[in-house]
Amino acid sequence: MHEWVVLLHVGVAFWFVAGLVGRDVTLAKAASSKDLTVTVELAELAGRFDRWMVVPGSIAVVLLGVLTALVQGRSFAGTNVWWMFTSFVLFLSLIPLIPLVFVPRGHVFELALSDARAKGEVTTELSAAFNDRVVRVARLYERIVVIIVIVLMVTKPF
Repeated sequence: MHEWVVLLHVGVAFWFVAGLVGRDVTLAKAASSKDLTVTVELAELAGRFDRWMVVPGSIAVVLLGVLTALVQGRSFAGTNVWWMFTSFVLFLSLIPLIPLVFVPRGHVFELALSDARAKGEVTTELSAAFNDRVVRVARLYERIVVIIVIVLMVTKPF
């Protein structure tokens, strides 16, 4: 039974990571486009990656990770499972980015996108929103955490 829970956990992790990659690649292309129609379509596609893959995938991967530990009879604080506790804490460290960075900066982005649509061109405000340094740093942190968690889950080093 626990093999199926592990398989589901890994499958959801793939779904989540695919959403992150899809969102980030799409946003990068949208940011570099000078054609407003293309920019809007790609920004909307990135939003779909977020809504359909990243957000539900991040929640599901954590819940399935806890369920996997339970069905395997693992403790979060014991010998040879510090990798699991570390992964859990690292992943949870992403949560404050949502209310502190992603939601408020997302509103700024949406306003800039709406303004650009009204003006019929990629505006300097929209370009600035795409290149927001705080969001870039938060996304970089997000990527680093996900990579570290994957490495810890696969190697179980401590």
